[in-house]
Amino acid sequence: MEHPAELSVYAYLQKAMAGESTISKEIVDQVAADVSNSMMRQLNSGPRDEFRIRMSNIGRPTCQLWFDKNEPEGKTPFPPHFLMNMLLGDIVEAVFKGLLRASGVQFEDSEKVTLKLEDKEIQGEYDLILNGKVDDIKSASPWSYTNKFLNFEALNAKDSFGYVSQLVGYAEAANKEVGGWWVVNKANGEFKYVSARAVDKNKVLKNMKNVVDYLDNDLPFERCYESIPETFYQKLTGNIKLDPTTCGFCSHKHKCWPTLQTLPMTKSKAKEPKLVDYVQVA
Repeated sequence: MEHPAELSVYAYLQKAMAGESTISKEIVDQVAADVSNSMMRQLNSGPRDEFRIRMSNIGRPTCQLWFDKNEPEGKTPFPPHFLMNMLLGDIVEAVFKGLLRASGVQFEDSEKVTLKLEDKEIQGEYDLILNGKVDDIKSASPWSYTNKFLNFEALNAKDSFGYVSQLVGYAEAANKEVGGWWVVNKANGEFKYVSARAVDKNKVLKNMKNVVDYLDNDLPFERCYESIPETFYQKLTGNIKLDPTTCGFCSHKHKCWPTLQTLPMTKSKAKEPKLVDYVQVA
């Protein structure tokens, strides 16, 4: 286990399973208040503000941010269940903080902060500060839990959601050390701590500054990633597709790749083949 607090929470849950735990009404009330605030924020949000750089998006691919700023009308709308996923993420955060408190783990709760990058102010709200380090809480699919959040190196290699920049930005704005991520598997409740101690903070901050400059200077669009050959059982199919770990969740992928077709995997014999973003089908 990466963090002593992991042991504390697991030990508390073991006691709960044995019927030997207690939890205060104050902690339960705080969890309820956090969930209530989330629902009010997510479901009473009103019209979305115009594009601006935030801590939560500054680490995303610049090609995606370029479209968000310059051609927002071409964005593919998120399906309704996306909002449910957001709510579930907030609920996981609220419950996990409740478990930390019930386990006796002391931490500073979330707070809004502002990062100054020369003449630009980037705003955000970190999840918690534990032992003087800023941590984020993430809920993850089974695949992401096992692969993306395997360790810092795996996350940093293909960080299309910008989690590393987000965490570094929070820490810099709060004048604290960079901690890591508390990751909860949405499918089975497993959780772990992934440390970001290997992060090159200065390099990340420099990249964040470059993103701001790129968008402020109205530079022409450039793709961040190239398409890749499709393989099936380690053999080339002749099809060309997008890498799902970098482009799969982008709302502008059809604008970026005009010939893109999202189809069931052509070589699969499964009853319900997984969907693939094909740039070219042989």
